[in-house]
Amino acid sequence: MAKDLTPYQRRIVDRYYQHKDIIHATKLSEIVSEIAVESDPKRLDRLWKSAGDYLAKCGVEAPTIAAAIPARNLPLLGQVAGAIMSGKRPPVAERTQRRA
Repeated sequence: MAKDLTPYQRRIVDRYYQHKDIIHATKLSEIVSEIAVESDPKRLDRLWKSAGDYLAKCGVEAPTIAAAIPARNLPLLGQVAGAIMSGKRPPVAERTQRRA
């Protein structure tokens, strides 16, 4: 059921993929802001999950995601989102938990 796109539609799709990293970084920043002001536990759960998904889409390394999302470390999440928005490489968090 594939449909050929008009040249106008093709340009829209191409621009989306051309700016996909900026779109993901902006959405991550919006999620960080929402987490900071949200009080509903169910909504917070969804927002933290979305934050983890967008961190992965932005290319953040797994140890940083693991340090920020399960621990719900908002300062680290904000720091990572800020680094991504400014075009810098996000900091890599060291795992502090030891395996038994």
